[in-house]
Amino acid sequence: MNKAFLFIIVGAALWGTIGWYVKNLYAFGFTPMEVVTLRSWTSTILLIGYLLIVSPKKLKLTTLSDIKYFLGTGILSIIFFNYCMFTAIELSTIPVATALLYTAPAFVTILSFVLFKEQLTKVKITSLLITLIGTCFVVGLIPLNLDALQLGSILFGLGSGIGYALYSIFSKFALKKYTSLSVTTFTFLVASIILIPFFPYHEKLSLLTDPIVLLYAFGLGFLPTAFAYIIYTYGLQQTEASKASILTTIEPVVATLIGIFIFHEPFTYMQMIGMTCIISAVILIQLSKKTESTQELQSRKIIH
Repeated sequence: MNKAFLFIIVGAALWGTIGWYVKNLYAFGFTPMEVVTLRSWTSTILLIGYLLIVSPKKLKLTTLSDIKYFLGTGILSIIFFNYCMFTAIELSTIPVATALLYTAPAFVTILSFVLFKEQLTKVKITSLLITLIGTCFVVGLIPLNLDALQLGSILFGLGSGIGYALYSIFSKFALKKYTSLSVTTFTFLVASIILIPFFPYHEKLSLLTDPIVLLYAFGLGFLPTAFAYIIYTYGLQQTEASKASILTTIEPVVATLIGIFIFHEPFTYMQMIGMTCIISAVILIQLSKKTESTQELQSRKIIH
């Protein structure tokens, strides 16, 4: 196998393990927002440490006013996206939450059409319809199953897709002046600072002295975040962006396997059909693009 492909697949597979860390932190009594905070803090520490070693210049802002870009990516995307995703995992299952997260490309298509007047082609419309049908299968609307229908998990799951998509929108401006790794680091840094006042130190500080909790917290910030992004970017630099995007669909597969075999979460054949539809829509969009800039693809993946 091409080494670049291997790096991309490993990075995407690591993104698929996010639910494992989240579920284990929940077992210690952390809430979704607290897990978002832990992920932001540990990711920031690791990413800044990495850049200080390999490229300190990337930690400099061109102008102070550029902070506005990272307020958008940090608050409206990272915090919102992670909170919705982690809440969806808490309310439903890892496979369902991950499937709903992958509606993000559909939201990117819609937002790009509304905000940037990007052309809405037949392929894009077809992909949107396939995503919609797949989502209906995943959440139990097809066939209608009122017992399986959980409005809260659906809304938070779709919210994670919207937050994921918003990163693509906001980062378009930042990527004109900064590398994708710099954008990622500044984004997590801003999110971490914003979240500081909201962590219940008096209640949870003692838990942070537990080596197992620190292992899960730094594991979440390291393997499926900082390390996954770094090796994914390395692989991306040596292959076509559209091919890389297709390879990353291994992520929901890994997440689903973890949910089913480690946490024994239910996942029906109908939901499997739905996830297949959603992944197929992602692949269809990528195959339809003759060219796509590397930075645009990076901007869609670095928020994992």
